[in-house]
Amino acid sequence: MTDTRERLLIVDDEEIARANLERVMQRDGHAVTTAAGGAQALALIETQGFDLVLTDLRMEGVDGMQVLRRCRQRLPEAEVIVITGYATIDSSVAAIKEGAFYYIAKPYRLAEVRKVVSEALEKVRLRRENRQLKRQLEGLTEQARIITQDPAMHRLLGLARQVAPSDCSVLIEGASGTGKELFARYLHHHSGRRDGPYLAVNCGALTAELLANELFGHERAAYTGAGGARKGLIETAAGGTLFLDEVTEMPPEMQVKLLRVIQEREVLRVGATQPIAVDIRILAATNRDLDEAVASGRLRQDLYYRLNVVTLRVPPLAQRRDDIPLLVAHFLEKYAARMRKSVTAVAPTALAILTRYAFPGNVRELENIIQRGVALAEGDRIAPEHLPEALREQPMAPAPNADGALPTLQEQERRYIHWVMEQVGGNQTLAARTLGINRSSLWRKLRGYAQGSEI
Repeated sequence: MTDTRERLLIVDDEEIARANLERVMQRDGHAVTTAAGGAQALALIETQGFDLVLTDLRMEGVDGMQVLRRCRQRLPEAEVIVITGYATIDSSVAAIKEGAFYYIAKPYRLAEVRKVVSEALEKVRLRRENRQLKRQLEGLTEQARIITQDPAMHRLLGLARQVAPSDCSVLIEGASGTGKELFARYLHHHSGRRDGPYLAVNCGALTAELLANELFGHERAAYTGAGGARKGLIETAAGGTLFLDEVTEMPPEMQVKLLRVIQEREVLRVGATQPIAVDIRILAATNRDLDEAVASGRLRQDLYYRLNVVTLRVPPLAQRRDDIPLLVAHFLEKYAARMRKSVTAVAPTALAILTRYAFPGNVRELENIIQRGVALAEGDRIAPEHLPEALREQPMAPAPNADGALPTLQEQERRYIHWVMEQVGGNQTLAARTLGINRSSLWRKLRGYAQGSEI
């Protein structure tokens, strides 16, 4: 079984002082290694990993400053606490400049040492977990950031990665705000066209004339005001990807022209007589029921078959509620940085409101809600009063116990903390930020729950 305890190295050439400190740190639950001098400590640092080093300053041969410097080189993520019986201002300044976490003078009080050790280890944990969280988020997506821990979404991303290199047409279905264009960007980035252009157009946002000009371009004098020839998006996307959003809103006559582009790999500009060869990949998306769109004639059946080589159906946020805390943390960081505000958390009551909301506007609506919350927040967290009134008015009732009795406040708190831990994949830093408490408080509560007591 893996030992998950923090690893401490205690370095002191005084046996009694070393043994006393070792006994205290072991009693606090840490895995402790000792060194009887600086030379032995350097050898241990070369071969083993430590989270924290407590070293005496004055030792024969290799002193504490040399131990400190070697730690900074070999164990950059570890913290070092310097302890000395010959404390001076100069030596303390020198130790801090070299990167020591703290400088403690002998004789010291054990309570002081334990407090400093706890703070140093907290810093180590935060650094490690922040790095892991950043790596997880960066690993989920690259240029197209699709943040999810939902199994169904991961399967969908797997299918997207599988078809991305094939260059076939892909039709992306999903309600508004689910992230269809993110999937289009994801496909482009994982394809052989990633170095080519990626262009997107909303087919429902333009009139038929403007859409024709935007997609196909025109020749000189093709219509009044056309002073010169102009490339359309289809030509401009050569070597890359063209994303057609809300493709079912495209006029029927435009669908015929698009079908020719897909079949013949050539485009005919408005007013032209000779087609131009194009090399593009077309991705399309819609928020409509495709069977109904084809049956009603809104979407040509032959174009549907050309576009629908592979279908990706993006689920609504209501079907992936496990992603809500992760998305909340992402949007919180994004908009706090953009607005230059120190909003770092969402109050537990506010998060509970968000997690039970249906989100008809999906991820886009959640993003707007967090953006609004950051703008309104006056402190360091988003509270329920910073959420839209419609969300706050939702009824909320705690689930009863197995015997039918209502849970106590402590039971409800325990359930909620465990639920948040599940939502963030066990990441205590993110859970503490979501709960609006510091990580030490969360750790004490979890330890109390594991021991069958309330803390």
